[in-house]
Amino acid sequence: MGTSTGTGDPVITVSGLRMRYDSFEAVRGIDLEVRRGEVFAFLGPNGAGKTTTVEILEGYRRRTGGDVTVLGEDPAHAGPPWRARIGVVLQESRPERDLTVAECLRLYAGYYPSPRGIDETMELVGLAGQADATATRLSGGQRRRLDVALSLIGDPELLFLDEPTTGFDPSARRAAWDMIAGLRSLGVTVFLTTHFMDEAEHLADHVMVISEGRIVASGPPGTLGGRQRAAAEISFTLPPGASVAALPGPVRDALVAVRADGTGGADHTLLRSARPLAVLGPLIAWAEHEGHDLPDLEVRRPSLEDVYLALTEPGTDALHPEAPRHSEAT
Repeated sequence: MGTSTGTGDPVITVSGLRMRYDSFEAVRGIDLEVRRGEVFAFLGPNGAGKTTTVEILEGYRRRTGGDVTVLGEDPAHAGPPWRARIGVVLQESRPERDLTVAECLRLYAGYYPSPRGIDETMELVGLAGQADATATRLSGGQRRRLDVALSLIGDPELLFLDEPTTGFDPSARRAAWDMIAGLRSLGVTVFLTTHFMDEAEHLADHVMVISEGRIVASGPPGTLGGRQRAAAEISFTLPPGASVAALPGPVRDALVAVRADGTGGADHTLLRSARPLAVLGPLIAWAEHEGHDLPDLEVRRPSLEDVYLALTEPGTDALHPEAPRHSEAT
């Protein structure tokens, strides 16, 4: 998770935001605050009201109700000087035809009163070596870097990033993450929307989840939805010749399920406990005493994706504050 280096004063303040389309209320009285210098991840499924909210913050859509302040002004009434202080990277965009990277940046720099230097901007996004490359011939990852460069050329205080790594391979995604995280050193506040939970966890200082037009969770990625208090899952394969009945009492008490692997091999055992050390200690001591190895022993807390699904998908049972006393053999 990223660490904010900003001053902490609010850059975005929203109170009671509502947006209605005829009889449908897309945003239902939400509040949020984004502080200077942080990466703020705004998450939600399609149709949750996420895009509507972002467009209101960017000044592209007028709201039905509520109060919104972005960089000290109401986006619905802000003029060109305010717009020059923000940068927007849309989910999809097309580069200027027949222009090089440097020429694209020079063109866009002319729209701002105090643009950032072209060479500096290319260096920031890792395009210094492609200054003379035609924009339409760049790879997908390089085009996305150009999108970010075009949003940074005006030297914005606030940057809206919409799904910045969609379609990227793992290597390109990691490089993009480094670039986004590096914006903190410039004092840029980043408002990020993404469907990749690992991206939000890696980059964000603060995460907010919207579902059906309402905020359902807000906080640092590591504590969102109480995940730091949720039970851990412990899994391992029973050693050959061992049985569940032979396991120590604390291990049996945490047992959730024993599942056959379907090939006639050893059974896979799943435990769940809010106090994993109280289970792991007896399990490891038992294995060492009996001369067993547990090569696939795994301990995991609920991931940010688990939390997100539990918050946004009805019936999803992803978080367990304590271990249920239930087991089943198949």
